[in-house]
Amino acid sequence: MIGLGYIGLPTATLFASRKKKVIGVDVSKHAVDTINQGKIHIVEPELDILVHAAVTEGYLVATTSPQEADAFLIAVPTPFTEGHKPDLSYVEAAARSIAPVLRRGNLVVLESTSPVGTTEKLAQWLADARPDLSFPPQANEDADIQIAYCPERVLPGRVVHELVANDRVIGGMTHRASAKATELYRVFVEGELITTDSRTAEMCKLTENSSRDVSIAFANELSLICDQLGINVWELIRLANRHPRVNILQPAAGVGGHCIAVDPWFIVDSAPDVARMVRTAREVNDYKPVWVVEKIKAAIADVLSQRPNARMFDVKVACLGLAFKPNIDDLRESPALEVAKQIMKVGCQVLAVEPNIEQLPVRLTDGMTLVSLETALAEADVLCVLVKHQPFLVAVEQIRQHVSAVDVVGLFAA
Repeated sequence: MIGLGYIGLPTATLFASRKKKVIGVDVSKHAVDTINQGKIHIVEPELDILVHAAVTEGYLVATTSPQEADAFLIAVPTPFTEGHKPDLSYVEAAARSIAPVLRRGNLVVLESTSPVGTTEKLAQWLADARPDLSFPPQANEDADIQIAYCPERVLPGRVVHELVANDRVIGGMTHRASAKATELYRVFVEGELITTDSRTAEMCKLTENSSRDVSIAFANELSLICDQLGINVWELIRLANRHPRVNILQPAAGVGGHCIAVDPWFIVDSAPDVARMVRTAREVNDYKPVWVVEKIKAAIADVLSQRPNARMFDVKVACLGLAFKPNIDDLRESPALEVAKQIMKVGCQVLAVEPNIEQLPVRLTDGMTLVSLETALAEADVLCVLVKHQPFLVAVEQIRQHVSAVDVVGLFAA
């Protein structure tokens, strides 16, 4: 398993829990050392117990360099660069790292969410590195190395359960690759395994996340409209959803995470002239944190107007939640984190309340302080609810009573 992050580690662990020998590979020595101690470096329910058992029983070992194996699964980041262009450098690096240890009969599966055609590029990178072996599409069914694409479709906080229970789409570059990958995933997947070609499988993953993005954009745009018209958007959505064929999602501070906030841009990049709705949804959701920052700035201005001698640095703003969604520790592409960073630039003190992390990333320690909810309630001049974490729901009445609370996720409507 190349990549031991939020998808790679749970996947590796599930194979190991079925008594399969798994070698986990990651560039982070911290992650490798932590896993080899039977511990985890991410927050995910159930995973710590499974990892401890897999390591203790000798079925899971982590290392920083690939070793020979029967199958290689790649689960590395696929971010975008300036102008929302896909960055496939991590996939290419993973391909070149496993190339020296490939043997005839191996299966290589790409799990990373990727633009259409990435699996074919993976095959070419491997072929360039190992001219002594044959790869599809040149050799097709008779290729020495078979290659497939199989994206995850899991919900953070339920990754272990959903990796087992959810259906998987397997896109082999050949029929043989699809068959080999199906046999592999059947080791732990209880959902249905559906085969197709690699391009369709790649587009399927992008389509799933883009569909969610469009739905969220509608809810977020409604929140902007309702704010302008003086309407409670939470009540509006609750009433509209009483229609038997309407199911509007809940507005938030934006859209985050490595999937929904990124994947639609891969479609836009591939078909820029026709992906108009996908692009517009991304623009609506990318604008939402900007709107949230303006609401917080207005609250800060109210505080300063009541304290004529106060300076901007005297104002303390508490941001409740930094993760990209409730009850997880994942800060990737988080709109809440982006809001907190923008408030730092205003010049006030930022108190971050994120119950799912123990310390802030180093890049945030200059200008932001991680505090408890109790400290934030006692010290903050402005309180901003950016993520609907469970501890905030428990303390909703205390938060609601704060003299200057900005709720952009409907905590008070819960």
